[in-house]
Amino acid sequence: MSHDQNFKNLILDYPRAALEFFAREEATVIPATAKITPIRQEQLQDRLGEHFRELDTPLLVESLEGEREAVLFILEEETTTRHFSIYRLARYCLDLAELLDTERVVPVVIFLKLGHYPCSLRLGTVRKTYLGFEFISADLGTVDATKYIDSHNIVARINLPNMRYESEQRVEIYLRAQEGLAQLEPNPNKRLKYIDFIAQYANLSDAEQVQYEQRLQQSSYKEAIMGPVQQAREKGIQQGIQQGIQQGIEQGIEQGIERGIQQGREKGQKEKAAEIARNLLTKGIAVNVISEVSGLSEEEIRELSVH
Repeated sequence: MSHDQNFKNLILDYPRAALEFFAREEATVIPATAKITPIRQEQLQDRLGEHFRELDTPLLVESLEGEREAVLFILEEETTTRHFSIYRLARYCLDLAELLDTERVVPVVIFLKLGHYPCSLRLGTVRKTYLGFEFISADLGTVDATKYIDSHNIVARINLPNMRYESEQRVEIYLRAQEGLAQLEPNPNKRLKYIDFIAQYANLSDAEQVQYEQRLQQSSYKEAIMGPVQQAREKGIQQGIQQGIQQGIEQGIEQGIERGIQQGREKGQKEKAAEIARNLLTKGIAVNVISEVSGLSEEEIRELSVH
């Protein structure tokens, strides 16, 4: 699964926690009673057409403190900064603002890897700016993981491996992310889903995996973690088996097609040789001569003369 899809799933599963972590400066005014609703993709696709961005996640937040109207948060994930376009983001925000008839829009960009990017856009002259655009930047690689190691925000805990930490802390960070998931998510299906997410971004080496297994034995969440981890491993093994079977079937089909083509070619060549041999027989050419010309054996040529 792509990074974009990973983060879209995370935001849709935990919209409030996502806003509180990725858009802290605006999320402080979201009361517990606020209604947070993802904008239906079908509605956007139908009305935006080619400007529709499938992997961006618009969230409509209603009943914010001090706001009489709903506020639209637009979250997008960028794996590398070089693929980020502030012009494209500004255009998309304007499209959605027009579509939903609102000026209350908060763009949020989640950067997975460090890099340089424009923080604002100003269109105008040296005397005056006629169009200004800014966004909230969530640079995960600059966030100190140790500040969130005991966080009760599940999105923060799941993203611990994406934050900044020393390389020797990787095993500890990985385990604390898993413990946070076990502590904060009661749904076993979601635990399984985000155990994979954490493992993907932690990317432990073989040596670190050994350390992790040892540390896990001391964790008070050992049982809650081991269940989804084992399920994830079994799921991976099963997927590997299914992929192997599918590849075998595809290879078998491909080989069968190639064999059929080869057999067809050989049959066609033999039929052509038989036709040549028959014509030469009618002209009274000797069998041994016809054999040399056609490539057929003398016995095969005699059989043709019988028929």
